[in-house]
Amino acid sequence: MAVQTGLGEPRGPWFISPELDPDGRGRWDVGGSGRDPAERRWRGRLLAALAVVALSTVSGAAAGGFVASRDGEAGAPAASAAPVPAELVTAAQKTVPGVVSVLVGGAGGASANGSGFAVDDRQHIITNDHILARGRNGSVTVELPDGRRFAAEVVGREPRSDLAVLRVPPSAGLAPLPLAKPGSTRVGEPVLAVGSPLGLSGTVTAGIVSAVDRQVRLGDNRHTAVQTDASINPGNSGGPLVNARGEVIGVNTAIATIDGNGSIGIGFAIPIEQVQQTADTIIGKGG
Repeated sequence: MAVQTGLGEPRGPWFISPELDPDGRGRWDVGGSGRDPAERRWRGRLLAALAVVALSTVSGAAAGGFVASRDGEAGAPAASAAPVPAELVTAAQKTVPGVVSVLVGGAGGASANGSGFAVDDRQHIITNDHILARGRNGSVTVELPDGRRFAAEVVGREPRSDLAVLRVPPSAGLAPLPLAKPGSTRVGEPVLAVGSPLGLSGTVTAGIVSAVDRQVRLGDNRHTAVQTDASINPGNSGGPLVNARGEVIGVNTAIATIDGNGSIGIGFAIPIEQVQQTADTIIGKGG
């Protein structure tokens, strides 16, 4: 049986993703201090080789750009960047107004930032539970795309699903995002990840659905996730992953990293089927 890989503690895009044994324990420590010398030497040689490849690629691109510019001077048409598909532009325009920044401040100076999105006309907002946990369950503030801030009520939390529902006053006037039909997500379809990475609200990154029904470990639990190569970074947690029709297909919740170096094109979102079921349950209980 193939060994599954997945994500370790803590949840969210701020940690290193260790390879897991079948029993769920990491083959090396999350911090990286427990690797043996042979492995460190091997990884050092690998990183050095990758650096050479990256340098060669950049140099080649620069040379290619110089040649293209010379050709342009000679009257040949210069190459241009591929146009962004119109449907993704439209999807971004529809989605950004319904996405918020989530700010959590807890005791002892603990704080956490993430994202969320409106799910109905009653101003319920879906986000990740691990954002609240990382902020030590402190007060929650939601910042809207227009810069307005509202104190948010925590309607309910479901740590096992890593989902939470917030609510802001009706005066916020957030536009709810449409949800995709269950089972409609397809591998290879274009998607957008929307949120506030590093506090940059309204950020949109594009990619495709890399896999569906991906089995990963998030914290103490295993999950079925949507895998994407759209860039997801710290602060994207809780934001929507939307398809080209602007429908939410998942909640961005985690990334795999190499030694904590940010997005490497492997991100995970909680599927919309689980999101809708959990949100309906929380809202039904909490009002």
